[in-house]
Amino acid sequence: MLPNCNQIQGKELSFNNLLDLNSAYQTLAEFDTFCAVIIKHNNPCGVGISKLSLSQAYRRARDCDPVSAFGSVIGFNRQVDEETAELMRSLFVEAVIAPSYKSEALEIFAQKKNLRVLEMGEQTLRAADYEVKTLTGGFLLQDRDLHVTREGDLQVVTKRVPSQQEIQDLLFGWAVCKHVKSNAIVFALGNQTIGIGAGQMSRVDSVRLAATKAQVSLDNSVMASDAFFPFGDAVEEAAQVGAKALIQPGGSIRDEEVIEAADEHNLAMVFTGIRHFKH
Repeated sequence: MLPNCNQIQGKELSFNNLLDLNSAYQTLAEFDTFCAVIIKHNNPCGVGISKLSLSQAYRRARDCDPVSAFGSVIGFNRQVDEETAELMRSLFVEAVIAPSYKSEALEIFAQKKNLRVLEMGEQTLRAADYEVKTLTGGFLLQDRDLHVTREGDLQVVTKRVPSQQEIQDLLFGWAVCKHVKSNAIVFALGNQTIGIGAGQMSRVDSVRLAATKAQVSLDNSVMASDAFFPFGDAVEEAAQVGAKALIQPGGSIRDEEVIEAADEHNLAMVFTGIRHFKH
């Protein structure tokens, strides 16, 4: 079970519920400000943060992909208030997890008797140290991806340098990308994800999927890629849909080709020197 969590309402948790709740918990651990995470099939389908309120963070997360949010698991890193719970009223949700809940929020949730409501207490969110995967006849154990990339870690490799706002969006998208199954692409703008492409067999297809799923214009957005671009095609696709800055690990034998493609479209691009690559 997740650390110090208590189920206070709803049906028994399923295997898949627990996996999705764990994904929500791990993603929430990335952010200190108000944060809402919507998980579907073990992938974030919307993440939003806010300096003002939890309800604003939730709206930002929901608006990334409101269709996929149906039947999701939702996580919060602050006490859920009445306004946030009211915003969730019309959405079918499998489970919700948060440090605590206002009594008014619980009254709203109580109208959905099957909704699983978990309280994790006012603990410090921290991702697990290790990750375990089963094999036929055994298992694999590895250190979890706990690296935190900061502005000083970024290497600008293009002629255009990203603006301060773009840097903030790049770091946000990069943090979300850590929790999206590879090949992972995240478009972000203004403290919210606006397009997520997960688990595709080619990186350029993840870019196309993320762009297709976007509910708003991608103009002036940033794009995060969990691993390097093997070709310049993904950069071309990003430019065509309006992205202005890219973040990726670097390290491809075709890095120069990728950088040239970014320069041709006047995109800013930064390398992190470390990849996520969730499997």
